[in-house]
Amino acid sequence: MAGPHQLPVAPCESDDPLALGNQLCFALYAASRTVTRAYQPMLQALDITYPQYLVLLALWPWDRERDGPATVGALGRQLLLDSGTLTPLLKRMEAAGLVERHRGAADERVTEVLLTDTGRGLELRAREWLRGSERVGDLNREELAELRRRLWQLIRELGATATD
Repeated sequence: MAGPHQLPVAPCESDDPLALGNQLCFALYAASRTVTRAYQPMLQALDITYPQYLVLLALWPWDRERDGPATVGALGRQLLLDSGTLTPLLKRMEAAGLVERHRGAADERVTEVLLTDTGRGLELRAREWLRGSERVGDLNREELAELRRRLWQLIRELGATATD
C-alpha cells in the first residue's frame, strides 16, 4: 500500500490514452480524496462531515447577505447536488442542531433551510482553524488561486449542472 507521501499510481509517460496515470478523471479523483483527507482534522474538531461542511460553506454567506432562508433547490444548484442527495444530508444536519428546515409559507412544496446558532457558530471556528493556510503542499496562495480558476474553467466548459 502506498505511504502518505507516495503516489498510488505514478503520473504516466505512456502514450496509451487508457493508462490510469493519463486519466484526468483519476487525477481529479485522487486530488479530491487527498484534499478532503487534509481537511479531516478541522472537520473532526467541528464534529461535522465533509458534505456537511460544504452545505455550511453555502449557508454562511447566505445567512449574512440575504433576507430570508435558503431553499433546498437553491442549495442544490449551488452545490451541484440533487434533492435526493441533499435532503438526507439536511435531515442529518437538522438532527445535529446545525440547521432548521421548514415548509415555505408561500409554497409548501418548497423546503426552506435556516442556520441555527450552532451552525452559525461553526463559521468562526472554521475560520480560526483555516487562518494562515496560505499553502497546500508546495503550492502557495497564488498557485492555489490559479488552480481553482482552471478547475472552475473546466467545470464551466464541461457544463456541470446539478442534474448531470
